[in-house]
Amino acid sequence: MDWTEKYRPTTLSEVRGNNKARDKLEEWAETWDEHQKSVIVHGSPGVGKTSAAHALADDMGWPVMELNASDNRQADVIERIAGEASKSGTLTGGEAGRRLVILDEADNFHGNADYGGSREVTRVVKDANQPVVLVANEFYDMSQSLRNACETIEFRDVSKRSIVPVLRDICRREDVEFEETALEKIAESTSGDLRSAVNDLQAVAEEAERLTVDDVVTSERDTTEGIFDFLDALIKEEDAEGALRASYDVDENPDEMLNWIEDNVPKDYAGAELADAYEFLANADRWLGRVRSTQNYSFWRYATDNMTAGVAASRREPKGGWTRYGPPSYWSKLGRSKGTRNTRDSIAERIAEREGASVATARREILPFLSTMTHHCKNRELTIRMAAAYDLDESEVSFVTGSGKDTNKVQSIVEEAEERTAEETVEHSGNAFFEADRSSGDQAATADTDDDGNDQQTLAAAEGDDGSTAEPDSVADDATADEPDEDQSGLSDFL
Repeated sequence: MDWTEKYRPTTLSEVRGNNKARDKLEEWAETWDEHQKSVIVHGSPGVGKTSAAHALADDMGWPVMELNASDNRQADVIERIAGEASKSGTLTGGEAGRRLVILDEADNFHGNADYGGSREVTRVVKDANQPVVLVANEFYDMSQSLRNACETIEFRDVSKRSIVPVLRDICRREDVEFEETALEKIAESTSGDLRSAVNDLQAVAEEAERLTVDDVVTSERDTTEGIFDFLDALIKEEDAEGALRASYDVDENPDEMLNWIEDNVPKDYAGAELADAYEFLANADRWLGRVRSTQNYSFWRYATDNMTAGVAASRREPKGGWTRYGPPSYWSKLGRSKGTRNTRDSIAERIAEREGASVATARREILPFLSTMTHHCKNRELTIRMAAAYDLDESEVSFVTGSGKDTNKVQSIVEEAEERTAEETVEHSGNAFFEADRSSGDQAATADTDDDGNDQQTLAAAEGDDGSTAEPDSVADDATADEPDEDQSGLSDFL
């Protein structure tokens, strides 16, 4: 049996290493009836966030409904969250009719905006009638609106002095003989990750009669140190096979690893060897593109082969000395452009929702199309219709058109769009299928109905000047020709 599950805390008092966060979570639960807010529990993997949520439920006597945001059918997940969060005072609830809804990996709604997941979860947690705990590793990967709607509690990395007593207690319960220094070595190597420490302890204890320091062989989990050691091995030391094997111990996904290698290879490679290395990196990038387009993650291995073994094989002369490697430059670029990207994505989400397209399609195809047509608001009428159709404010109109958001032109466009939206709401509330400029004769024809009250206008329209009646097929063809294409109806509203 997995020791992390076997020895999972059953009460909050057993949660180690985050006493302040634990007490804050308990206070949130005890006062939930007063504030009725959801809470985000965030921190590094393995520090006890989900365990603390379950232990809280046990302490409060609340049944648990646990869901995972990584589920492929996120619509189902959201519906189930909404269902459980909206119940109150039922017979299936615990104390005071409460149940605890736990949404694990809640930061994984990031990147799934095509389904409106984050926005819908924000709505659910705001309206919840039951306590909801959202568990996340990356706090800032969650939307700002979702973060603002919840209380937040941070769980920090568990210190070595808190990990060792846990390992010692498990060893005694499992009748494992151990050296204290072996437990300290495991605690030190896992860099604050209590779950990994327990996993490493189990792996070593199952292979040794007595646990000693020599038996403790753990992989380096410190991402920063690990990636720098790997870059040294890849660029300067290892052959193709050795570089590939070294990549197995790096806690980076292939996309991030490619960025690290791409930025740092030019610091040691030059000329033909740099050209060869970049050719292999280009191949790796093509394989990663295939992963993104097909969601077939088995292609990752081909990308990894190219970016590790290929780059190492490109080396044509020995490399020595010390090199100052650094993080990918695109990280800083992302930080500088975060505000712009948030505005772009917000507009794209509204376009996607209205046009029935994905956010990616709206961002990649529709938004550039609109920007070209409304450049600097020169086509004023079209710009007004666009602002009204997608409910754009000054900053968003400015973003699409490339104009300054504080200009009088942009402000007047937004004001006129708001007025037009209000007018259209009233106008479209009735008589949507009748022409306003009908002659009195047409109105009389409209009023001509049969005994059953059915409109005879279609029959009248089908009659020619000589009293003859058009063929039914031709009438149907003419009607079909006048009907708008349903797939383009949203976009055509303002074009």
